[in-house]
Amino acid sequence: MGRRSLRRDTIGIAATFALLAPPCVAGENWPTRPMTMIIPFAAGGTVDPLGRVLAAGLSQVLGQRVIVENVGGAGGTLGTNRVAKATPDGYQMVFGSGGSFAQSQSLYRHPPYNTSTDFAPVALVAQQPVLLVARKDLPVRDLQEFIAYTKANEGSMQYGSPGVGSLNQLGCVVLKATIGVHVTHVAYRGGGPAMQDLIGGRTDYQCPNDVLAAPLIAAGTIKGIAVLSRERSHVLPDLATAYEQGLTDVDVSNWFALAPPRATAPGIVRKLHEATLAALDTPAVQEQMKRIGGNLVAPDRRSPEYVQKFFASEIARWAVVVKQNALALD
Repeated sequence: MGRRSLRRDTIGIAATFALLAPPCVAGENWPTRPMTMIIPFAAGGTVDPLGRVLAAGLSQVLGQRVIVENVGGAGGTLGTNRVAKATPDGYQMVFGSGGSFAQSQSLYRHPPYNTSTDFAPVALVAQQPVLLVARKDLPVRDLQEFIAYTKANEGSMQYGSPGVGSLNQLGCVVLKATIGVHVTHVAYRGGGPAMQDLIGGRTDYQCPNDVLAAPLIAAGTIKGIAVLSRERSHVLPDLATAYEQGLTDVDVSNWFALAPPRATAPGIVRKLHEATLAALDTPAVQEQMKRIGGNLVAPDRRSPEYVQKFFASEIARWAVVVKQNALALD
């Protein structure tokens, strides 16, 4: 047998085995190189540390480095849009918030992506309570006294926020609508200036997240009135919720989810989901999340199917708030 004939036979045998072999499942060998987690907000903010804890946990589980990249701007839509338009190979994902995934869809008249169709949800990770806090000398001690005082003085009161469309503002908008008052909104260029004016008594109240407010409440520079989500805050366990104080129609919190682009192979999405659950179930990740104010969601709220429905419900819920208060931005 000549060399050419032997070569032809060898190639034929290899081709036969290739045909008989089971097809390779997409994502079977994923990941084979480092991945990038986009956090669509500035480094050092309230979302950033939560994403970094998860990234470190995923790196341990998957055996590949998960590199965190902060891409802030436009309420989280710049970084989120980068992932929406990224190659769907499982190597780019976004750790987004309720603002970037849900509120953005109605706050912006022309959002750059469609949350319902441009992402493959992996898991809902955590929630972070929003609080009602007041200047330290506001003459109220609890939510019912705050409601009574606000109804009697709404014409002269002001509340501050980091800007139009921020969750801080939206939380206060929901509260105003629920108790039936009209209070002037003062929009600042960022959370720092807004909080400084509350501390200085130049505004009357605000609706920040618990992590930002907790040390100021402990120092006595502002006054904690209520947690606006249904569950108490890990960092302020003694502050009662609005629900506990008789206001049962208010439930405002920020939430965080992980998602790659929509066309990512189901096998990769499944492996990323399983890795996320494994990371969240480790005591070290749980302790770090708790310490920085991340309330991990219950296991039955972590599935991709649940998150897809949750995205839709949150988009619809905030669309009503935005429309009723004419908050849409160009």
